[in-house]
Amino acid sequence: MSLAEDSPVHSSSSDDFAAILEAELDAASNSSGDSVEGAEEEESGDEDNDDISDCDLDHERAKRQKVELYPGIVNPQSSSSQGATAETIVSLSLPEEEICTHPGFFAGMCMKCGLRADDDSAVPLKYIDKNLRLANDEMTRLRDKDFKDLLFHRKKLYLVLDLDHTLLNSSRLSDIIEEEAYLNNDRDSLPGTLKTSLFRLDRMHMMTKLRPYVHTFLEEASKLFEMYIYTMGERPYALEMADLLDPGNKYFHSRIIAQGDCTQKFQKGLDIVLGRESSVLILDDTEAVWKENKENLILMDRYHFFASSCKNFGFSQKSLSLQKTDESETEGALATVLKVLQHVHSLFFDKECKDNLEDRDVRQVLKTVRKQILKDCKIVFTRVIPVNFTAEQHHLWRMAEQLGATCSTAVDHSVTHVVSGDAGTDKSRWAVRKNKFVVNLGWIEASNILWKRQPEEKFPVNPARCKQ
Repeated sequence: MSLAEDSPVHSSSSDDFAAILEAELDAASNSSGDSVEGAEEEESGDEDNDDISDCDLDHERAKRQKVELYPGIVNPQSSSSQGATAETIVSLSLPEEEICTHPGFFAGMCMKCGLRADDDSAVPLKYIDKNLRLANDEMTRLRDKDFKDLLFHRKKLYLVLDLDHTLLNSSRLSDIIEEEAYLNNDRDSLPGTLKTSLFRLDRMHMMTKLRPYVHTFLEEASKLFEMYIYTMGERPYALEMADLLDPGNKYFHSRIIAQGDCTQKFQKGLDIVLGRESSVLILDDTEAVWKENKENLILMDRYHFFASSCKNFGFSQKSLSLQKTDESETEGALATVLKVLQHVHSLFFDKECKDNLEDRDVRQVLKTVRKQILKDCKIVFTRVIPVNFTAEQHHLWRMAEQLGATCSTAVDHSVTHVVSGDAGTDKSRWAVRKNKFVVNLGWIEASNILWKRQPEEKFPVNPARCKQ
């Protein structure tokens, strides 16, 4: 269904507009013309299918409310459509004494009263339709409405998923180096898992590798979350990747947000997601792009399959493709974070909690889970924080505290770990004498990324330099 074709301008209530948006999100429609070739044919085919499978609950929800549509406005740019002028529409829409609050706009025309009126503060929802903008009050109303349905009837939260280095890794075909030629030339000799997760996309001049466990991850996560894709890539790329990840269109529908849909340049934001921030979790490998929503973020370990990916990030180690290996299905990043998501979801919907479900905040639940990771650890840093830097403001100090550790500038009997950049310092030698853990700074970072306290022996500080 297209908003351009089905504007509810005759409605005396914006409830019909809510149903339009819900149906638009769940019908995989994209009338903006930016989709890759063939996407529209798939969507029109989906609309003709009246059968709703058990696993496709999103479509069931989208169709639960009948919407009456006024057929008069097809092209808001025209002064007349099918014999109906804007003045005629207004007279059909509202009593003379009623003042329209202008809840939404399509191509500069109010979708309730039909008048040309725009609000610069309205939120553009270009991923639904390039001409659609919603007033802030209407965004709040829609979020509240969907929030209650999701929480009380479906027991779900929202999950926003990044693409590159989170769910997959892509490389331009021109960047595939000679040592990776086997990915093209010897496909029959590749392991089965690689053959089913590696895709050459000639029309986009790229190759894409799906992260191990991604299909199981999406299937399990969809039982607990309504999911969005949110990428800094262009829309054709986003749609192509969504087709690889979700070929049956079960998980995302029209909830695919690309670079051109963002309201701030080089930034992502939940301002265009139709979900309350208190019920949204984000998976992304880049913290900097979520400046306004860091509390919702679960930072992912970057997936570098191709050599070009390592090169672009300045990593000197061999890529997974050069090592001819891959992440573990059962112990990799997606399997790990799925357990975190399931735990957070379980705590959020804990029936033992006495507070109102509607008042709960997933960000607070996430903080609680994170603080358990290094609980009971007391950390002292040596040769990690610059001399003239305020220790409490250093990112590793703050990260350790977020993970539940206590940090100190001085050693005492209660210290459990010395995080050291030099095994020869006094504090490092003291830790060895007192049988305390001496680890490099990677121990904190790995514990943060993997959401679990990591074995200290995997993060040594050159033992040859330690002196008793």
